[in-house]
Amino acid sequence: MKKIIINDEIIMALSSAVDDSGMNITRRDPSHSQIDSLIERFGLETLDPSNKSKPVGKRKRVYSVLSAALDTSMEVSAEHFAYSLINEIRGLGGFRESSPNYIGNEAILNLKEALKNAGYVLSSTGVITVSLLDNLNELEKEEVLNGYVKRAKKGYEDAALVVGTSKDLLEATAIHVLVKKFNYDEDYYRNFPTLLGQAFMAVGLCCDKKEINNENKSVSARMKVEYSLYKLGCSINLYRNKVGVGHGRPFRPEISEEDSKVAIESMGMIAELLLSRLKQNKDIV
Repeated sequence: MKKIIINDEIIMALSSAVDDSGMNITRRDPSHSQIDSLIERFGLETLDPSNKSKPVGKRKRVYSVLSAALDTSMEVSAEHFAYSLINEIRGLGGFRESSPNYIGNEAILNLKEALKNAGYVLSSTGVITVSLLDNLNELEKEEVLNGYVKRAKKGYEDAALVVGTSKDLLEATAIHVLVKKFNYDEDYYRNFPTLLGQAFMAVGLCCDKKEINNENKSVSARMKVEYSLYKLGCSINLYRNKVGVGHGRPFRPEISEEDSKVAIESMGMIAELLLSRLKQNKDIV
């Protein structure tokens, strides 16, 4: 792993971690020069608000670069930048209380919490690892799955498989829905079409063509869309690389990159629908 998801919470926490502009705060590294090097390494110079005639603080620089890259073609570069910046902070002693570059307990806790909500674990020494889904409670799992959904909808291949499990995004989401609704036992999982169908039914989505009500046109149209999404999810599952999750791409080698991107974006869309309906069901209750 050489990059991390970036979102508003992570951007705020990481930019605060480099801030040394307040009163009674001693200057600490990373320096502006060191931040320059990272920005240049990942080709983010055009997003940097700092220039010789109008210098800005480190916090504003990091915040501006990451915020400007969010939801653009430069987002992946910014993800690499964020990961490397945390590594640099660690290498400079930012997570060691005895170091002159120590970023402070509050900054560390904020960064830990922000990363946790995106599916990462930040150790006390500043090492980032991916959260294992099975080690999280149901609320935390939902946060992590939503993070995967956001990346999948952008076509990121690493969002198709849920790290720390042998499941893809749709499998993990369907199981999460069934656990929340019926305390589902994963040992009873037999096949993907049945699993996804049960999850669809659990949140009131149509997964059976015979159930489509043709008497009401608007209801019929909605149910046809839902059924089509169910069939799409089942079809995407046939793309799965059964060799194992540790062998690179999530889909079979013969699946083109273009088809893979469409499949991943579709997985994100279907998973988002399931999680959204699950939330609606909880709100109604």
